[in-house]
Amino acid sequence: MSSVFGTLFRVSTFGESHGGGVGAIVDGCPPRLAIDVAEIQHDLDRRRPGQSRLVTQRDEADQVEILSGVFEGQTTGTPIGLLVRNSDARPAAYDHLKDVYRPSHADFTYDQKYGIRNWQGGGRSSARETIGRVAAAAIARKLLTTVAGVEVLGWVSSIHTIGSNVDQASVSLADVEADPTRCPDPDAAAAMTSAIEDARRNGDSLGGVVTCVVRNVPSGLGAPVFDRLDADLAKGALSLPASKGFEIGSGFASTEMTGLTHNDPFIPGPDGPRTRTNNSGGVQGGISNGEDVVFRVAFKPTGTISSKQQTVNRAGEAVELAAKGRHDPCVLPRAVPMVEAMALLTVADHYLRQRAVDVLD
Repeated sequence: MSSVFGTLFRVSTFGESHGGGVGAIVDGCPPRLAIDVAEIQHDLDRRRPGQSRLVTQRDEADQVEILSGVFEGQTTGTPIGLLVRNSDARPAAYDHLKDVYRPSHADFTYDQKYGIRNWQGGGRSSARETIGRVAAAAIARKLLTTVAGVEVLGWVSSIHTIGSNVDQASVSLADVEADPTRCPDPDAAAAMTSAIEDARRNGDSLGGVVTCVVRNVPSGLGAPVFDRLDADLAKGALSLPASKGFEIGSGFASTEMTGLTHNDPFIPGPDGPRTRTNNSGGVQGGISNGEDVVFRVAFKPTGTISSKQQTVNRAGEAVELAAKGRHDPCVLPRAVPMVEAMALLTVADHYLRQRAVDVLD
């Protein structure tokens, strides 16, 4: 099913941008995990619109409701229902898009696949769908933190042509949240802010890269050959709206290296072998090796912009479009918790799958 992610820790998301609400069903979470609504809300607050002048000004509090699966502050082992009601939907603002295909958006392809599309804010193709993922991933975060001490942290490492310089081994959540761009490099963050504001004024948009690190990952997660940990991380990341690229470890830079410089030498460690370098990004042969898992996700410039563009309508006639509505001039600041969410859901699922293997040992 296209709206289901995971094997043992399984998440189904539902809802549209301007419908009654959005949310998720989490199936497979172990029982007796302490969780409360505030922990889920914390991650949703990092994703929500209107949090700074750099993002869409849609005014949504994104208050989550736990409908099932949690009793007296603990998971029961049954499906967990999570709901966020839409309170600032303005479907009429999209009337001008009813019969027009926005360039580089999902309008045309949804129409071709289903013969019908929800043109109100993009419907299911809107980034608002990711609320369900982020809410579900907050539960995965609590699970991984509690049972394995795993930490997942993402940040904006570049926007347009502006790169950053941070020590990925020491960057903290406080560093990331210190600036609305979610770039922990203050100088780069200031330049990014100016670039985003310029793009908004010019009716344009910008893309960039989110870097994500998963710390304290147990070795042995992932399975050959089609369920490799890196392959599932890539699937999760590339399922996010506006994502266009994924690389792990040295990524595409490895093509400019030799085997001698790229290989990660093993060295003795207090709890077993470690690697001196981490060009593998914490995954070898599709299985975690105990090092930090480090990957990057590229996001394209937002497809919906206010500048005039040439396009066609459903009748195939050429028209000119200047999109209206409330849109992010750059998705990167709000993409950070979305990338973290897909990492959390992927690692939680593989953790539980490995625990199933361990039972037989």
